[in-house]
Amino acid sequence: MMALSDIDVILCMVLILQIFSSSFCSNVSSSVSSSCQLQGQFHVNRIHKTGDVVLGGLFTVHFFSVLPELSFTSELQEPICHGFNVLGFRQFQTMAFAIDEINRNSNLLPNVTLGYSLYDSCGTLGDAFRAALSMLSGQGDQFLLDNNCIGPPPVLGIVGESSSTRSIAISAVLGLYRVPMVSYFATCSCLSDRQRFPSFFRTIPSDAFQVRAMLEILKRFGWTWVGLLISDDDYGLHAARSLQSDLAQSGGGCLAYLEILPRSYDPAEYRRIVNVMKISTARVVIGFAHEKQMIHVMEEVVKQNVTGLQWIASEAWTAATGLQAPNLMPYLGGTLGIAIRQGEIPGLRDFLLRISPDSDPYNNYNNNIFWEYTFQCRFSPPPAGWLDTGGALCTGQEDLENVATTFLDMSDLRPEYNVYKAVYALAYALDDMLQCMPGRGPFSGHSCASLQKLQPWQLLYYLEKINFTTAFGDQVSFDENGDALPIYDVMNWRWLPDGSTTVQTVGVVKKSASTGEELTLDEDRIFWNFEQPPRSVCSESCPPGTRIARRKGEPVCCFDCIPCSDGKSSNGTDSMECISCPEDFWSSPQRDHCIPKTIEFLSYHEPLGICLTTASLLGTLICTIVLGVFIYHRSTPIVRANNSELSFLLLLSLKLCFLCSLLFIGRPRLWTCKLRHAAFGISFVLCVSCILVKTMVVLAVFKASKPGGGASLKWFGAVQQRGTVLVLTSIQAAICTAWLVSFSPAPHKNTQYHSDKIVYECVIGSTVGFAVLLGYIGFLAIVSFLLAFLARNLPDNFNEAKLITFSMLIFCAVWVAFIPAYINSPGKYADAVEVFAILASSLGLLVALFGPKCFIILLRPERNTKKAIMGRGTSKT
Repeated sequence: MMALSDIDVILCMVLILQIFSSSFCSNVSSSVSSSCQLQGQFHVNRIHKTGDVVLGGLFTVHFFSVLPELSFTSELQEPICHGFNVLGFRQFQTMAFAIDEINRNSNLLPNVTLGYSLYDSCGTLGDAFRAALSMLSGQGDQFLLDNNCIGPPPVLGIVGESSSTRSIAISAVLGLYRVPMVSYFATCSCLSDRQRFPSFFRTIPSDAFQVRAMLEILKRFGWTWVGLLISDDDYGLHAARSLQSDLAQSGGGCLAYLEILPRSYDPAEYRRIVNVMKISTARVVIGFAHEKQMIHVMEEVVKQNVTGLQWIASEAWTAATGLQAPNLMPYLGGTLGIAIRQGEIPGLRDFLLRISPDSDPYNNYNNNIFWEYTFQCRFSPPPAGWLDTGGALCTGQEDLENVATTFLDMSDLRPEYNVYKAVYALAYALDDMLQCMPGRGPFSGHSCASLQKLQPWQLLYYLEKINFTTAFGDQVSFDENGDALPIYDVMNWRWLPDGSTTVQTVGVVKKSASTGEELTLDEDRIFWNFEQPPRSVCSESCPPGTRIARRKGEPVCCFDCIPCSDGKSSNGTDSMECISCPEDFWSSPQRDHCIPKTIEFLSYHEPLGICLTTASLLGTLICTIVLGVFIYHRSTPIVRANNSELSFLLLLSLKLCFLCSLLFIGRPRLWTCKLRHAAFGISFVLCVSCILVKTMVVLAVFKASKPGGGASLKWFGAVQQRGTVLVLTSIQAAICTAWLVSFSPAPHKNTQYHSDKIVYECVIGSTVGFAVLLGYIGFLAIVSFLLAFLARNLPDNFNEAKLITFSMLIFCAVWVAFIPAYINSPGKYADAVEVFAILASSLGLLVALFGPKCFIILLRPERNTKKAIMGRGTSKT
């Protein structure tokens, strides 16, 4: 076999051809022959048929050839071919049948008879190249040219070759002369290079599409970790490049290993390769190699007992009978393969049945070999080159229908169907060319091609544009690279209970112009060697809520799954990145989606809110009751003492203090944010102002009781008391107004306290405004406390200064403790601390100031007299 890298061999052959063709008509022996004939012809195995236009064909009728010994003393003898290939011979005869069918078709190429010149390449590059040169030059075919070397070319186009390597070498030369070559079996994607192979076409899809078809199968079953075995030739090497490239682009899989199978049998190398397969975690193996190499692989697989592998076969060995042996099926059962599209060729079987040693006396060489191979007999004497092994003599009258042979099996026509389409493609191109109207042609001066001056490059122009449909219903056309519309059958190896094997079609892969590659698979019909389709991954898919973390130095299919961090999510498998949730959302506990953040505020529906609301309403109720008691007993001395009007106003302000705490509970609104601190500040200033005035009244009364102190009450009467309370409260109202106008509090969604919560709160707007509001309350409270403290020992049986001192002590203690607790409490707890401080201080004032009085009014009415209050007429209890 010749590798594509052997460019020197090809260049030498091109040079030989150029020299050979340049002297094409110079070596004519006109004295002995009336035809144009070349010297030094090679008698390669061929059959030919005359016609107006001749098509060439290259087929592998024998598997290999042996070169004769070079003595340099006699004329070079032709190589001897060995190993009869019955399927190659059927392809050989399929072209003859197609041309015979076209000649009988009055609608295609009327008045034109096609001939053929079919050669056996014997499976070697040298024989194939020599056959191609013979067809190109017309060597040995005296009927092709007249004595002036004019007329149609020796061959107008060639059908073949089956090997990619041989097709590369031959088409490189044919491209120089723009001779069309339509291959029926060469799949190397490199042949799609129009610059290197301008006249190459094929009716079989390229390996590039075969690779994409395999990728579709891998994708269908989730196989991302696969091994690859390739042959050491153009077929395998180009397939490996395509597979690696497509895997990298699609990101759908990785190669666990890539092993090149040796060209010749090397037991140690095959043992090493199978050992690599054995220790690998990849459970799927793709074989892009030939049947012989895969047989060597499987022999070693059996020796090492490597089970549990799922094989994917290329078209080269999908239908290989040599691998469908009973001892291999425990390992190869369930194989999925890519196969050439199967077609039907009506009439082919009848044509093949007419083959006999006497059917063509001029081309009976291959017929005789086929006859001997089929009936295991021999002619006497044996044909030259045929090994005489004894046995029965062939009569030539044996009946083909009475012998079991794959030659007549029409159920699996795959390469033959491609040969059939290739012949018809050339025929349709020729028909289109001959139907050209003079003056409307595509060539120089709108000229058309004529049969007498026909050139291969003219046929090439029409071949690029052909579009027809076969009798089987398949459309045939070529794209800009000379590739046919790609379509493959997906095959499955089924192991039957009786130990036999059948290969069945389970799907189709074809390319659509709109959707790309399409895989149609009947999974219910697939036979697996396991209970279910195997798993073949380097790392299991990362579930939602995680992301892929690549492992350093390993293929991209090998990774770890990292959970998404807080606030991020991934809702699909194998996510590369976790997506951050929107501002008002947070990741779910599973991190697989984003959920709205929990909204937090001091609610009426939670236990804390219910307790504070209950305490607020209870305090309001107590204030109302006390106010009712005082109003009912307003004429009693204890109520009238120390200005009952201030007591009523104080109770009203305490009631407002209890009620303003409700503004801190519930979802913050704009109006509640504006009102809550203003109401709180004004209510408490009103309350503390009343206490301050009451304290001043106590001091004024005491001072008035002293000689010469009567003027103090004159200047601090009821009007002055009301005025003082009003002025002090107005100052707080002015502070609140300035605060609301300049930096008004507003509702705010705070996400800083908790990343998974939205805390609804009221921002105070201005820290200075809030500090001034609290500072003013604190200032009045401290003044009241100091004045009450000074008056605590005044001589009275019921000295209210003591109660004021105690109440203000409670008030100041609560609010001093409030400030650090408020600063360190986030969210709703800050509101709870403030509500608690309001309720505690209000309740402290209420109990301290009005508790003793209510006790006397309700439980000790005998002490509710002027004498008792003044300390006269009753004894102290």
